[in-house]
Amino acid sequence: MLGPMRYIIIGAGAIGGTIGGRLFEGGHDVVLVARGAHHRALRDEGLRLVAPQGSATLPIPAVQSPDELRLTPDDVLVLCVKTQDSLPALQAWADRPVDGGGTAAERLPLVCAQNAVENERLALRLFARVYGMCVWLPAAHLDPGVVAAYGTPLNGILHVGRYPSGLDDTARRIAEDLSKNHLLGFAEDRVMRWKYAKLLNNLLNAYDAVCDDRSGRRAIAPRVRAEGYAAFDAAGIAYVTQDEERARRGDQVVATPIPDTPPNRSSSWQSLTRRSGSIETDYLNGEIALLGRLHGVPTPANDALRRLANRFARERRAPGSMSLQEVIAAIDAAEAGALP
Repeated sequence: MLGPMRYIIIGAGAIGGTIGGRLFEGGHDVVLVARGAHHRALRDEGLRLVAPQGSATLPIPAVQSPDELRLTPDDVLVLCVKTQDSLPALQAWADRPVDGGGTAAERLPLVCAQNAVENERLALRLFARVYGMCVWLPAAHLDPGVVAAYGTPLNGILHVGRYPSGLDDTARRIAEDLSKNHLLGFAEDRVMRWKYAKLLNNLLNAYDAVCDDRSGRRAIAPRVRAEGYAAFDAAGIAYVTQDEERARRGDQVVATPIPDTPPNRSSSWQSLTRRSGSIETDYLNGEIALLGRLHGVPTPANDALRRLANRFARERRAPGSMSLQEVIAAIDAAEAGALP
């Protein structure tokens, strides 16, 4: 029987802040890991969690690095950074000693609560116990110390299981702990099926980041998703269907406007808004491009969106400043030059 677990949230942004905040409100021991102004705000003022269900300021302990913590066998590391930041974070935590002997990489469970499907593979190079988590959780982090969670009646639905597959008591316990306060956790023995399906939904993040014309999603979505399906099928990758997703989610997580709070937008849009200089597109649309190249499937629409989003991030351009016509022209040009 597992005892109480402490959740160390590595990357207390939109997803990490919401998960950590709700676990803390549910009575669990939580530590938030953040950097810079966000860390200072968390340390000095607490986490401000804003949601349709109500808002609260939560006095959750916050640190900047693993040097500030003494790890115990009851700790669970929850990785919530963007994929492009995963490897440095994994390397920073892997060799930290754990009370009783051994290191974090040898002894502690590490949960990848992130978009994309590359994080678990990166983690498994270093950590012996890796868990995937599929995150359905509309949230935003734009200001230091503040996280907005837009979902109602639940903030999010989270699927968790061993990577590459399997279930154990830790996965079941994490799902149970998550389900106590405005979240719903499911323990899944094939969690990557859910994460690959979520990846298909995230293929429009790049479009959302570069173009504010929401009507254009109807023109772009079929093109990028068709390439995704073709790449998955060629690679023999299993994924849950849209019907399975709808049956599981239902109307339990509906993004709802919050007064005096910016509207819910994709994580890629948020990266451009913060002028961070990087974006996760290489691991979203870029995953489809990679599979296409490995298995002989043309993926020009995804590669065009990948290039556009990277250019916006590199040049620190404002999100949404490209017209729909320009986006379609870029995809058309890529398709015209695509190899058969």
